[in-house]
Amino acid sequence: MQKTVVINVVGLTKRLIGKHTPFIKSFLEKGKFAYVTPVLPAVTCTAQSTYLTGKYPSEHGIVGNGWYFKDECEVKFWRQSNKLVQGEKLWEKLKKKNPNFSCANMFWWYNMYANTDFNVTPRPNYLADGRKIPDVYSHPAQLRDILQKELGTFPLFQFWGPKTSIKSSQWIADASIRTDELYDPTLTLIYLPHLDYNLQRHGLNFEIIAKDLIEIDTVVQQLVDHYQKKNAKVVLLSEYGITNVDRPIHLNRRLRKEGLLNIRMERGLELLDAGASKAFAVADHQIAHIYLNDLSVKSKVKELLERIPGVEKVLSDTALEDARLAHHRCGDLVVVADARSWFTYYFWLDDAKAPDYARMVDIHKKPGYDPVEMLTDPKDKLVVPKVIGKLLKKKLGFRTVMNIIPLEAELVSGSHGRIPEDKEDYPIFITDGNCLKDTHLKPTEVFRILEEQITQF
Repeated sequence: MQKTVVINVVGLTKRLIGKHTPFIKSFLEKGKFAYVTPVLPAVTCTAQSTYLTGKYPSEHGIVGNGWYFKDECEVKFWRQSNKLVQGEKLWEKLKKKNPNFSCANMFWWYNMYANTDFNVTPRPNYLADGRKIPDVYSHPAQLRDILQKELGTFPLFQFWGPKTSIKSSQWIADASIRTDELYDPTLTLIYLPHLDYNLQRHGLNFEIIAKDLIEIDTVVQQLVDHYQKKNAKVVLLSEYGITNVDRPIHLNRRLRKEGLLNIRMERGLELLDAGASKAFAVADHQIAHIYLNDLSVKSKVKELLERIPGVEKVLSDTALEDARLAHHRCGDLVVVADARSWFTYYFWLDDAKAPDYARMVDIHKKPGYDPVEMLTDPKDKLVVPKVIGKLLKKKLGFRTVMNIIPLEAELVSGSHGRIPEDKEDYPIFITDGNCLKDTHLKPTEVFRILEEQITQF
């Protein structure tokens, strides 16, 4: 089999390739290129699962980065077990063809307990005193210790949150190279999230994101140089393109005002009571799943949502089937934003009653995706001293919370999830292999192209 590496450069589109990405531009010009029609929703977990199974969400079940677990009456995002992905994965099919095939999964999602040969993924330690300690999970277990001994602790706080930087993608790249040196897997899947950060913060503002493009171009060159020396075929792939937005839409607040969404009070703060609500939204960038505990309000809710400025369409019934989203995990309705809009998870009407997690980086407690976690209040000139003070308190053993995230959704300038109008904002597939024949791919065809590239040897 042909040794292959798939480098997932998150957010990379044809529009972004140019003077700030000289290596990627050269790689494109020397290789073969195709636009990938985005899967709906065009979000991380759905796109990756589609690429790795060759199936749509209606079959593999990953309808978003999170969904409402109906049997538990809880919204959960960023789960990690690979058992959630239904269907045969690429590495499973290839292993059947050749028992000597091996696969390393370096930070692609649903990484834990996959039957890959080697894998590494973020897995913080949550201590009893409230601290969150950066760490990773790996298989084999000793790989974690080898990597963190040689490369330092995984920079979790540069992977997500206000301090995001190239350091996390650089660590993943270095860890991938070291894993390749140790085990020489046939297929390596590498996740580089760096472009995701400032593209969501600032949108397609090239004066700001030029630095990010230069940084990721350097990391990609490092990886490609390593793998080409190992006679590997290289694929540069992305999951979605990020486009400019300027209008956050608070669907849960609208549902609450109509008496459809319930909250409960705890310590004077409000929490979403999903199980007791007639209807509520699970927001995920420019897509929102609407779950109905009372199906009699379905028509009312659909009409209400369709009237909200910024809502492009509301999918139900056969429209969900046509979109390949008809799965029991999916909402009863799926709302798609227009090009300039995105959905928040906000359900409170008074910021003074917002839950404590709203002002924190807390991806597992929030009942929806929150890009504002990457930002601090630009009007708060004392935010850096506040952070330093809180960190000192934690080190001294005092309980404290990092409540530095603003409740200002208007700060977000870039989003994704819907299908963009312009193909220049589509995800892309670039390779130095010879299996790519078309210039446009369906998202499910990525599976087939990768299979052919690996088995042609």
